[in-house]
Amino acid sequence: MRAGVRLAVDVGSVRIGVARSDATGALAVPLDAVRAGATSVEDVAALVLEWEAIEVIVGLPLSMSGAEGTAAAAARGWAATLAERIEVPVRLVDERLSTVQAQRALQAGGRSTRQSRSLIDSASAVMVLQADLDREAAQGTMSDADPRSGEGTSA
Repeated sequence: MRAGVRLAVDVGSVRIGVARSDATGALAVPLDAVRAGATSVEDVAALVLEWEAIEVIVGLPLSMSGAEGTAAAAARGWAATLAERIEVPVRLVDERLSTVQAQRALQAGGRSTRQSRSLIDSASAVMVLQADLDREAAQGTMSDADPRSGEGTSA
């Protein structure tokens, strides 16, 4: 397992959910979401510097069949822009059902969808990051899958 903080983002049209790992790469925790728009890449780049992240994981919203739609294309484009701006690797990972899982977890904690709307994006980023951390711990190494397939080491 590689040591160092990782960031994960869930790119949305209104907010971009953000999560970070601890320095050991074992536990994902939410950070405040950033507003989607013209400054979102700069906002996340600042978080990369602040947390001294060793990589950024961007959720790729594939359909249940694995096909890419407009949301996946937007996430891919955003990840490519971020990768040009920062000096650490940017990886795309499949985030199917992460938002649904985040909504269910928040509801299980007693929050309605309306109450948790502002938290869902970062909770989804936590789900994506924790799954990737768990996969890395189980495998003992980082994935070397082709990034064009939705998983890999760069955007």
